[in-house]
Amino acid sequence: MQQRKSCLFGTIAIVSPKVAANGSPVPILVDSPGPTMRLSRYFLPILRETPKEADIVSHRLMLRAGMIRQESAGIYAWLPLGLRVLNKINAIVREEQNRAGAVELLMPVIQSADLWRESGRYDDYGKEMLRIADRHERDMLFGPTNEEMITEIFRGSVRSYKDLPLNLYHIQWKFRDEVRPRFGVMRSREFLMKDAYSFDLDAEGARHSYNKMFVAYLRTFARMGLTAIPMVADTGPIGGNLSHEFIILASTGESEVYCHADYLKLDTPVESIDFDDRAVMQAEVDRWTQHYAATSEMHDAAAFDALPEDAKVSARGIEVGHIFYFGTKYSEPMRAVVNGPDGKETPVQMGSYGIGPSRLVAALIEANHDDNGIIWPEAVAPFDVGLANLKPGDAATDAACQNLYDQLTKAGFDVLYDDRDERPGAKFATMDLIGLPHQIIAGPKGLADGKIEMKNRRTGARDLLSPEEAVNRLVAGRVRA
Repeated sequence: MQQRKSCLFGTIAIVSPKVAANGSPVPILVDSPGPTMRLSRYFLPILRETPKEADIVSHRLMLRAGMIRQESAGIYAWLPLGLRVLNKINAIVREEQNRAGAVELLMPVIQSADLWRESGRYDDYGKEMLRIADRHERDMLFGPTNEEMITEIFRGSVRSYKDLPLNLYHIQWKFRDEVRPRFGVMRSREFLMKDAYSFDLDAEGARHSYNKMFVAYLRTFARMGLTAIPMVADTGPIGGNLSHEFIILASTGESEVYCHADYLKLDTPVESIDFDDRAVMQAEVDRWTQHYAATSEMHDAAAFDALPEDAKVSARGIEVGHIFYFGTKYSEPMRAVVNGPDGKETPVQMGSYGIGPSRLVAALIEANHDDNGIIWPEAVAPFDVGLANLKPGDAATDAACQNLYDQLTKAGFDVLYDDRDERPGAKFATMDLIGLPHQIIAGPKGLADGKIEMKNRRTGARDLLSPEEAVNRLVAGRVRA
């Protein structure tokens, strides 16, 4: 049996699996001819009931919508629908990192403990670090972060100040052995992280690198439909003396945050902004730090109380990014030095910059859902359009749906075609649950009058249009965006 759920991605039909004796879903996999992305052959193990272990909205909806499956405490398999969202997020993160001048590489997951002993963090990090030994009894670890390894890579490759500035990043799975993993992928033990690391000759250059990442983060989150507020943060085990968390407001947020209301109205930095202009970058950072904003850990009650009443925002928030400037904390003990203009060896100034794409999936759902399901922002939706055939096997309906599918895919849309022999109500419920931005519903009755129904998942608006009008409206909307 299927339920009707709303989504930003569009109309999508989902397989409603049979249920085994133990209550586990039995996904239906059916072969279908042709290259069309048909729901009848897609792997989408929808759950009819809300899992008891899910405490927050995102965890419940990700499990119910067949996006993830828990394999161990705090460890999840990413199923096809969830992986598509994760890949969309990664693509945006990459584009903005590249735009800001960062260069991608990929470091190994398993690290030598000797590197962490060099920095002094091996014994300090705590039980969250998973320590292991290989068959030769060499101490290794499953990396929770990569400051030490990137410093080792840098010191083995860069010798001159002429090779600076440099910003290297990767997107990699990490592991932190949380004592109490909870809230699904919001606070899991294994998680996907984009971490970038900057190297500069002096503090002034390092601050410019920090500012570039600050601005890149604002653009990254805005492209996903999120308003992320930068807040001064504690540096924690990473270290340093300058740090900002990027927080989105959500009623189900994990912590209390306080800020000036003007942050909710600020314009995002434009795509054409000059990341190489230090004055431009500093001005943008100043614009986004001019008002009060703090998490509960850094909250100054007196400063907040001094704000006008109509400017005070006290809410729950979710951290979606964290950036640090920590100077020579790692470069000095690990001898990451370059020859400066005077020929003398100088420890490089460093910073690190993290975004958790897997955590962002959950944060996006927390900020975009209703009672019926997920409402994906268009930029990260697993599919743009869900196309529901209300009478598979009817020649005219099948032909109209295939024609719609072909036109939309040729126009650049990702379409999920629900061609299953299921009740309309079950298809509608599934569409809303998985939250595609646009739903197109085609059946014999409407097609007899030359009409199909198009629904906007976010607004709920429904229109009866000809197939050609529906395609044209979607294309026009994408051009305006």
